[in-house]
Amino acid sequence: MRDGKLDQKFLLQGDDDSPNNYLLNVGLTGSGGWGTPRHRHNFDQIRYVLKGKYPASPHKIMGEGSVAYFPESVHYGPQDRPEGLEMMVIQFGGSSGDGFLSTPKREAANEALKAKGEFKNGIFTWFDEKGGKHNMDGSAACFEEATGKKLVFHPPRYDDIMMMDPEAYAWVGTGTEGVSAKVLGVFTERHTQIGFLKVDAGATYNTGTRSQIEVLFMSKGSITVDGKTYGEKTAIELLPSDAPVDIKANEESLFFTVTLPKF
Repeated sequence: MRDGKLDQKFLLQGDDDSPNNYLLNVGLTGSGGWGTPRHRHNFDQIRYVLKGKYPASPHKIMGEGSVAYFPESVHYGPQDRPEGLEMMVIQFGGSSGDGFLSTPKREAANEALKAKGEFKNGIFTWFDEKGGKHNMDGSAACFEEATGKKLVFHPPRYDDIMMMDPEAYAWVGTGTEGVSAKVLGVFTERHTQIGFLKVDAGATYNTGTRSQIEVLFMSKGSITVDGKTYGEKTAIELLPSDAPVDIKANEESLFFTVTLPKF
């Protein structure tokens, strides 16, 4: 539904029938870049820039290593992603409880829409039976095709996206030797949390228990879990029903952490 080239690796996906449905991916912008018009979504997003600079809008540029929270119903863009930009993105159902449309459903809707009209510059255009021309944001058209419902935006909880510089935050001890954390922010009444976890070489992090879904994305390092070794760009999902697990760092390992909203 957008213009340009964007390759993605899908690392984790949630439950399509849950308000907590989500998708965690790593995207790499290809030759010629990739762009979208200014738009908004009925779900939340968090972005973590791994390489390059990301223009969330012409006057909001995220540097390498920076993080931003994109709340539901809040406009951003237009985007003009440069070639070579690498970014981790997690998209998930926002606090309103409307959930997140899964990739298979979105792709099926895209194919159906192509038979009715045309995607160009991020806009879906079609003509009605009287020859009248209609334009709609591609993402909104996709949602309505997939669900059969009118896309409704709840009143935004924030007036803009929130960009964060993790380097400005201090590491705080967790009570476990060799394990420290940064909490970048906690958002909305549903306690969405963003942060980092650092596990020193040779140290072990025990995941413990939790009341909300947590996801960990390892941007650098090497770990061993249950006898298996994993490298950078590993993603881990921790459900409230999961038992505690030991994560041993073979070298200093850095995790980007997201706690999804509690419903």
